[in-house]
Amino acid sequence: MKDSKKQKKKSKEESKYQQFTPFLPLTLFFTVLISLFVLNANIQRQIEKRGILVNPVSSFSPSFYPILKEPISSSISAKSALIMDDESKVVLFSKNKDVRFSMASTVKIMTALVALDYYRMDDVLTVLDNNISGVKVGFQTGEKIRFEDLLYAMLLPSGNDAALIIAQNYPGGMEIFVEVMNEKAKDLYLFSTHFSDSAGLKDDGDYTTVIDLARLASTAVKNKTFANIVSTKYKEISNIDGSRGYELRNLNRLLGINGVDGIKTGFTDEAGGVLVTSALQDGHTLIIVVMKSQDRFLDTETLLSSLKGNLTFLPIRP
Repeated sequence: MKDSKKQKKKSKEESKYQQFTPFLPLTLFFTVLISLFVLNANIQRQIEKRGILVNPVSSFSPSFYPILKEPISSSISAKSALIMDDESKVVLFSKNKDVRFSMASTVKIMTALVALDYYRMDDVLTVLDNNISGVKVGFQTGEKIRFEDLLYAMLLPSGNDAALIIAQNYPGGMEIFVEVMNEKAKDLYLFSTHFSDSAGLKDDGDYTTVIDLARLASTAVKNKTFANIVSTKYKEISNIDGSRGYELRNLNRLLGINGVDGIKTGFTDEAGGVLVTSALQDGHTLIIVVMKSQDRFLDTETLLSSLKGNLTFLPIRP
C-alpha cells in the first residue's frame, strides 16, 4: 500500500517536471538573446568612445588596432585638429572635431580626385583664363599644358591658376566641376563639407571639419598617382611646345621628415594655416589634420612627436 502511494507521488512529480521541461530551452534562448544585446551595446559604446570612423563606401576589415599608451594632451595653436589611423579609421586625438572651418587650398585634394576621375594623364588642356588671385605658377592664356603637369602645378606650389585651368577645361566649366566636387563629397559621406571653387579661395563656401578632411585625405592617398605627386619635393614642367618651363617646389616643409610623405597645405586670412599630413609610423599610415592654426607645421610636428613611443598596433585576429 505504501509502495503504491510512493509510486503515485513519484508519478505526479515526474508529470510536473515534464510539464515545465519544454519551457527551459525557451528561457535559455531569451537569456542568450539578452546577453548578445548587452554585448552589442557595449561594443557600440566602445566604438563611439574611441571614435572609429567607418567609411560606408569601403570594406572595413582592419588588420591592426592602434592603442595609445598615454592620452595625447599636446598644446597646439590650431583651433581644430585630429590624428587618425588610416587603416582602422580610429581617431587617436581630436580637438573641436565637429566644428566647421574654411579649408583654403586643401580644397585641391578634392579637385585632384574629381579631375583624376575624368582626365587622362596625357590629356592636353588649354589655359583659357589666368585671371585668379593668390599663388600662381604663371601660365599664360593660350598655353597648352599636359594634365599630369597641371596636377603637379596645383599640388606642389598650390597654383591657383592650375586649379582654374583644370576646372575650366572640364565639360560645363567651373560650375559643373564644382557640382561634381560636392556630389563626390556626398558619395564619400562628407556631410559637413562644401565646395564653391576648385582653388579654395572662397572662404564662405569652402568649408569642412577635421574629420571630413581626414576621410578625404584617406581616400586620396589610396590613389597611387595622387600619392606619388604629393610626395614629390621638386618638379620641372613645360608647356606642350616647350617654349616655357616652370620650376615647382612643394610648400610642405615637413615632407621627408618623421615619415611624412604628403599631403597638402592651405592658407587664407580667414582659414588661417591648414595642413593635411600623411605620415608612415612603424609601417602604418597616420593622417594628421590641423585647421585655423597659427603655425601649421609646428602644430603638426608637435602632434607627431606625441606619438613617438606612445603608439602600439595590436593585430586583429579574424
